Amino acid sequence: MRINHLGAFDFREAELEPELFFATAASRLNAGGRAAAYFAMPDRNAHRLVIIVAFDREGGLEAYSTPVSGPFRSLTPSCPQLHLFEREIWEQTGLKPEGHPWLKPVRFNTPGSVPGSADFFTVHGGQVHEVAVGPVHAGVIEPGHFRFQCHGEHVFHLEIMLGYQHRGVERRLAAGPDARSLHYAETLSGDTTIGHAWAYCAAVEALAGARVPERAQALRGVMLELERLACHTGDLGALAGDVAFLPTAAYCGRLRGEFLNMSALVCGSRFGRGMLVPGGTAFDLDYALIKELRLKLEAAYRDTENAVSLLWKTGSVVDRFSGTGVLTKEAAEGLGIVGPAARASGVGLDTRRNFPYGPYEDFTMAVSGSGDVYSRAYVRWLEIQKSTRLVAGWLDALPEGPTSVPCGPLKPDSAVVSLIEGWRGQICHAAVTGRDAKFRHYKVTDPSFHNWQALAMTLRGGEISDFPLCNKSFNLSYCGRDL
Repeated sequence: MRINHLGAFDFREAELEPELFFATAASRLNAGGRAAAYFAMPDRNAHRLVIIVAFDREGGLEAYSTPVSGPFRSLTPSCPQLHLFEREIWEQTGLKPEGHPWLKPVRFNTPGSVPGSADFFTVHGGQVHEVAVGPVHAGVIEPGHFRFQCHGEHVFHLEIMLGYQHRGVERRLAAGPDARSLHYAETLSGDTTIGHAWAYCAAVEALAGARVPERAQALRGVMLELERLACHTGDLGALAGDVAFLPTAAYCGRLRGEFLNMSALVCGSRFGRGMLVPGGTAFDLDYALIKELRLKLEAAYRDTENAVSLLWKTGSVVDRFSGTGVLTKEAAEGLGIVGPAARASGVGLDTRRNFPYGPYEDFTMAVSGSGDVYSRAYVRWLEIQKSTRLVAGWLDALPEGPTSVPCGPLKPDSAVVSLIEGWRGQICHAAVTGRDAKFRHYKVTDPSFHNWQALAMTLRGGEISDFPLCNKSFNLSYCGRDL
């Protein structure tokens, strides 16, 4: 069933018979589609499988569903991008995807069990050894377990196990919308507050039929790009630190704070919490604040340009970044990865261009096709330049008018798919309402859910000493996948 991005649709029209559902899903994915979401939701005394297929080049979305009450056909052997989705469905519902090549929990063996208590892939042979890292790490970092199969420094395989940050947020969102729902959205992944809050608000607005004012859309764009600027700048500094290039590391660490402080000037929160509300924004900008933000943006960008340009001019940095942790375009497309990591492998996907929303018109994106650490770093720099131009343009020509409109009750027995380009990549919120016009089911797909396996692939055939650099070049969210 063809659906509109950010448009409510009748969920019942997406239903197919099981055999037709699996045949259609496989056919559409193999025809160039990408799984934006695949999940199971309670349906009477059974469950219903739902898949959202995105055709990025055409900017089209399709939704299909089917009832299931027992084992179902695994599509992973022919569509590898579904491997984690199917494992999650099995973990959450007990419905087994028959034929899945490596069926294990995403987070827990059973509800309430200890994370990481699962079988791991092992390599046997003379002098092959196993290296286990985490879940407790040095420094301020979220918990995650990494299991390497190695021969000396050479990595045969890396398996990643998360789940230590699981909070049951999707289950809480399914009871809404209520006073807590927006807070849950803002804290799905703390460094992506604006991205997830916008995806949530857009879903609510579509189901309520609310039209957000142009001024509010532009303000949301400013906040989303400030979030992107802060995170990309911080990541470039961290990448510099990983190769002991201290000038860029020190400066970018400070400059990340400058971009965060701009968000705080707007709404009082460095991460933008409280800025977005269903129907628009909770804060506005006056002339004096616009002028102050414009000056701070120019100064921060100028310093960022000076600090980051040192990376590309320093031979030791370029040499360490180049050819390290390569992810081919074929692997990136096969795994269905998103965001700067995908664009660094030559995949032309950016929600702002492929599925335009809000203030993004005639958007062009940055693509660098070699797929190594250098490309993933350089795409960030290209996006810093783009985001700075976008924010400056919106501040110079902020539309007149209100910043919010009332958001009434949601449409019953309906569904919506909300796509937003967070700084890590595409965020997908899929909401289904029941007869009472409340959320019957709410599914969040953070970009990290798509991309963790890509990180594992970059280590295959590489050296274990490359792991910190590869890991930082993705900088994925642990809690964003653990939800």
